[in-house]
Amino acid sequence: MNRVVERSVSILKALGDLTRFRIIKLLSETEYSVSDIARELNMTQSAISHQLKVLKDNELVKSERRGKEVFYSLYDDHVEVILEQICNHASHGKYE
Repeated sequence: MNRVVERSVSILKALGDLTRFRIIKLLSETEYSVSDIARELNMTQSAISHQLKVLKDNELVKSERRGKEVFYSLYDDHVEVILEQICNHASHGKYE
């Protein structure tokens, strides 16, 4: 059980960064290459690659190489559910 708690905290920390959360939100729509994500978020490819590594290490995103480009997508349906639940929770209560 301790390992599950530690992994859960690591996942929450990964999602607790604004840039990484924005990447996850973007990838919930469709898959993107690093250059596409960088363009969408108005950031450098290097900065995006660094954030994608953290997300990948926490099994929140996965990658697939196609030719010279690498495309990223959500790791699985659980990530989309987590994102949806966080956004639903944030959309009600005293923060409306």
